[in-house]
Amino acid sequence: MSDQETPRRHLPIVGQPPADAPPPAADEREAMDRAQAGRRAFLTAMGAAGATAATAIASGATAMDWEGFFRQHYLRLDDDARQTLFTQLEARALSERGVDVQIRDPQPLDGVEYAYALNLSSCTGCRQCEYACAAENNTSRDPQMHYIHVLEVPIGTFDLNDADQDYEGTVPRPANVYMPVSCQQCANPPCVSACPVNATWRERDGIIVVDYDWCIGCRYCEAACPYFARRFNFATPSLPKEQLNPEMAYLGNRPRQKGVMEKCHFCIQRTREG
Repeated sequence: MSDQETPRRHLPIVGQPPADAPPPAADEREAMDRAQAGRRAFLTAMGAAGATAATAIASGATAMDWEGFFRQHYLRLDDDARQTLFTQLEARALSERGVDVQIRDPQPLDGVEYAYALNLSSCTGCRQCEYACAAENNTSRDPQMHYIHVLEVPIGTFDLNDADQDYEGTVPRPANVYMPVSCQQCANPPCVSACPVNATWRERDGIIVVDYDWCIGCRYCEAACPYFARRFNFATPSLPKEQLNPEMAYLGNRPRQKGVMEKCHFCIQRTREG
């Protein structure tokens, strides 16, 4: 089959969690404290609130965008504050998109850490996983954004410098194998370490998530990722009303805005619901 696809880059390899990894709860508390400090430092660097508000108004930011910018970090919100936030976002989706959505916040399951296996000998390079992922996770259709990219690799080598991610025509093609690549949900994620405001972190079930309202769009995480698994919204994402998946998770497939990073979140709205 023939597919049109935007340029993408590569590199996979999955690691295992280190045996001496600190308790997840301690990681979350540390991330929360660093996030608050980092966010304050960023706002201070921007200058007086009045000046930044004027900048936001000039650039067309809405009241909801500005409210989101000053919102507490997700990890500091209590249950009531989170539910209020989800209700606001649902109302916004109905008002702006005309779609009745449900935003949930499924939590990690006790004693569960996710893993992912892929039989490369069965992959035909059809890219249907890419488009299924896009449909499920409300990624932009114009400009097109996919979390998964499929590499065509010549048989006999796994030197990914020789891989082609922009192949076209009927697949599978002789003398090639195919390798889908997305976020590896690293045990020690360099993207998390690179984020100056802790807008991204590793949950105790191994999923790397993003608080889109805390992302400042610096793209440090994108530069740190060895798999080119993070995507930046240079333009306002476009998603036709009839293609919107209304079953959403706050840290997952809810619509993102211009100027923030996003990535594969292991279909958190599905996996944590079984």
